[in-house]
Amino acid sequence: MANRFIIGRGELLTYDIPPPPMVPKKAHPYGLTEAKTQLIPQIVSAVLDIQALPQAACPSDVAVIKVDLHPSYIAKSFFPTALLRQAGLTPVGSRTVRVRPRKDLRKSAPTECETTQIFVAGSRNTFAKLPSFATQLVENTKEALQFAEIEQLSSMTPNDRLRISALGANHVFEIGLHLLPDQPADELRKSFVQYAKSCGFEVNSEFDFPVGRMIFMAAQGNADGLTELAKFSLLRVVRSMPPIRNARPFTRGAPISVGFSIPTSQPLSSEPTVAILDGGLPSKHPLGAFIGRYEKSDPAAGDVADYLDHGLGVTSAFLFGPIEPSVEAQRPYSYVDHFRVLDEFSSKEDPFELYRTLAHVEEILLSRTYQFLNLSLGPDLPTDDLDVHAWTAVLDTVLSDGETLMTVAVGNNGQRDSANRFDRIQVPSDSVNALSIGAANHSSSNWARADYSARGPGRSPGRRKPDVVAFGGSPKEYFHVAAAGLKPELAATMGTSFAAPYALRTAVGVRAVLGEVVHPLTIKALIVHAAKNDTESPVTDIGWGRVPSDLNEIITCGDGVARIIYQGLLRPGKYLRAPVPLPVASLQGRVRLIATFCYASPVDVEDAAAYTKAGLTITFRPNVDKAAGKQVKTRSFFSLSEFKTEQEQRSDLGKWETVLHASDRMLGSSLKNATFDIHYNARDGGAAAGAGTELIRYALVLTVEAPNHANLHEDILSAHTLLKAIEPRISLPVRT
Repeated sequence: MANRFIIGRGELLTYDIPPPPMVPKKAHPYGLTEAKTQLIPQIVSAVLDIQALPQAACPSDVAVIKVDLHPSYIAKSFFPTALLRQAGLTPVGSRTVRVRPRKDLRKSAPTECETTQIFVAGSRNTFAKLPSFATQLVENTKEALQFAEIEQLSSMTPNDRLRISALGANHVFEIGLHLLPDQPADELRKSFVQYAKSCGFEVNSEFDFPVGRMIFMAAQGNADGLTELAKFSLLRVVRSMPPIRNARPFTRGAPISVGFSIPTSQPLSSEPTVAILDGGLPSKHPLGAFIGRYEKSDPAAGDVADYLDHGLGVTSAFLFGPIEPSVEAQRPYSYVDHFRVLDEFSSKEDPFELYRTLAHVEEILLSRTYQFLNLSLGPDLPTDDLDVHAWTAVLDTVLSDGETLMTVAVGNNGQRDSANRFDRIQVPSDSVNALSIGAANHSSSNWARADYSARGPGRSPGRRKPDVVAFGGSPKEYFHVAAAGLKPELAATMGTSFAAPYALRTAVGVRAVLGEVVHPLTIKALIVHAAKNDTESPVTDIGWGRVPSDLNEIITCGDGVARIIYQGLLRPGKYLRAPVPLPVASLQGRVRLIATFCYASPVDVEDAAAYTKAGLTITFRPNVDKAAGKQVKTRSFFSLSEFKTEQEQRSDLGKWETVLHASDRMLGSSLKNATFDIHYNARDGGAAAGAGTELIRYALVLTVEAPNHANLHEDILSAHTLLKAIEPRISLPVRT
């Protein structure tokens, strides 16, 4: 029988539905009187602290305090918007912290748990009036109810802002500053530059990155002055400037005395637009027939041999995957452009090189030229739960429209100290809008995480990181790539640097075969959906599993299997019903349902606790005839246990994850007009979003497996004439 290809146009089956009934109000741990007794002394203490700050540390006389909400109030609906507005204060960011509540009415609540810490800005004069304002709050007003949601309140200290690591340089630092809604960025820059100079620091004016409501800068000076520098009221974070990771190959790809053959055929398709951002290409290499554009981000800078080897290896991994010795390499799926973003200035260990390189990367992303990109470099810095890094912020902001699929290597620090989490995935692989790739140690079925591959989890949202793994090589099975020189010779290497472009190769293969009808975000969902976890490895090691190297496992369906894709846009606040397409006749026996949701989200860079501005609440309704009261009965499908952090799981957390994937087994007879109901939640700065919130792009991949129904694919197409199998644009490549 001919191949059955995945079924498209699932979005034509969807339709809007009204919202469900409102949930009753919850009980509150604290009353207004108790809240005043606890918080007003804290407010007075905070006011005294900020009045003692140097005038130069408070631009426009603005100060910032931190407000910890009770853990019961982390949902956007509880954000204290009315309270802050009435008090004349402005929220400028947030992060997630652990607190020990004075009282907790939640059942089985842990002694210490996560909550949201809000950074609140206002003039020092406004803060001076805050104790009186709090005293005059009246019971049962919105402001009073929100005041009682606060667990504790205090001034900001330098220790709240300092993130100094021995991994980075000890005299160059990354600076993150809050931007006020009514304050020009240039005015804030000028104030900070002057204050930093008074503390003995020189701010580099060549590179800074305004992203969202923050601006990231670099400063150089003596570490002894950091405590004074960190008194600047709108300063969010100071980090040691880390070096660039993978600036040197993880293992030197020295040529070996075995050759291979370059494919004689052109790439499978000329349509996909693909770019590799790396260390450049040597003047002599065997890949010329498949390289489209080669550009140096800084033409005035010279090449570095090690970087060229790395760039060539990464490009080879995308074009051919791991090359088998003495045979013809696999035919590329597309042509590829290469941008040299590392050069001799990187080699000289310029302390500001990290930002210079980010500027090159941002320029390419903002060109909107490419549907597919790979980045196998970044800061040598493990992900930080408390604050978002400039690299991650830039990537997530540019990728938030969902029009580009970018693979990012998670880093080769997997053997570093685990107790201090130095083995955690590295920036910017914590990006929620990119596809983060770890490395598997073998290409065969007997595989596991390569020991050098960085481990999860990621930040929240984005806990399941890496997203997936791909073969990246190991000392027992190297990843073979093309070596420098016109003669096709192999170099033996390994690293997540090669796993990432290998995964991108598979993604581009889907696009090459199926054409533009499949959106890049849908391809991301297909990659996650098809990933295999046939090992006992923990999810922190391998994410959703290993990417199949055979395209047939992604885009074709066997007997008793149907895979359907839905792709489109979601409107904020609306409810969309996505029916599960089934045959007319009831399915018999056990049935397995597999679902993957992916969406691209705008981000609030300053709000680490509410980073994604979009979230999905997804409800599964298996049988329209089974009701709970007047509503169709629902059941859990996506488990929130995926997002458990140490001693707890936050009920509000899972909805803000940009990738959801799960499967469930049930009797076929229990499915009748089954649906997934999708609610797009929108937030801004941690609060409910207002008018003008943008639409987001989403993709749903749904697989129905019914072993007793060999012709399931055909029967579904017969029952749902709006659906159509996606026929390949070109013949599938055959690999022997």
